[in-house]
Amino acid sequence: MVAPLKGSCLCGACTFTATPSADGAGVCHCGQCRKWSGGMFLNVYCGDSIVFDDGAPLGSYKGSEWGERIFCRICGSSLVWQTQDGSHQSASIQAFDDPSQFTLTTQIFTDQKPNCYTLANETENMTEAEVFAKYAPDSD
Repeated sequence: MVAPLKGSCLCGACTFTATPSADGAGVCHCGQCRKWSGGMFLNVYCGDSIVFDDGAPLGSYKGSEWGERIFCRICGSSLVWQTQDGSHQSASIQAFDDPSQFTLTTQIFTDQKPNCYTLANETENMTEAEVFAKYAPDSD
């Protein structure tokens, strides 16, 4: 496990502490993440460890029956994708002062990635169907 890190939005109104579960980072290429973040969403999995400082002007967008996107209501920075129960939280690596401390290890929704870019890192790659088969909650 990595040590706790401080993160923040662009304007500094939303600050948080998070403990990444590893030094690996992931990329999501889904259409929602691309529109929400202005490109691919680079993130680091933090379990359920993300705690925002009191008074942070957070906004929330529930983009699916189980996912939620957390952002700063003042500057609009994309900060966290999480399950609606908060048990799975992934913070934007751009919210940390040194995003280069993370190594890109995983790409998801690779079948939705636009053809206008390619990443050089060798990563584990998962399509939309593979992601939902592995992570989506049962609909029972």
